[in-house]
Amino acid sequence: MRVRTITVTEAARNFAECVNRAHYQRTTFVLLKNGRPFARIEPDREESCTGRDLAAALARADLSAEHARDWHRDLRAARKTLQTPEDKWR
Repeated sequence: MRVRTITVTEAARNFAECVNRAHYQRTTFVLLKNGRPFARIEPDREESCTGRDLAAALARADLSAEHARDWHRDLRAARKTLQTPEDKWR
């Protein structure tokens, strides 16, 4: 991961570029105000899991018949509690 130091003013003028570089190039920007570190723009460290990733992980899992039944029961219960996220753009 690369770290680049820039002023708050420079970050404000090039905000979209900083955000894109943080995401696509994994660059961290240390923002300086009056010559001192003030804030950071960092790439998101959260990893996502797709349905394909989950299926592959489950295929590798070595569960006993009892654990598989328990897991399936828990999955059904979890699905019942899921709700469609609210669309905040409407």
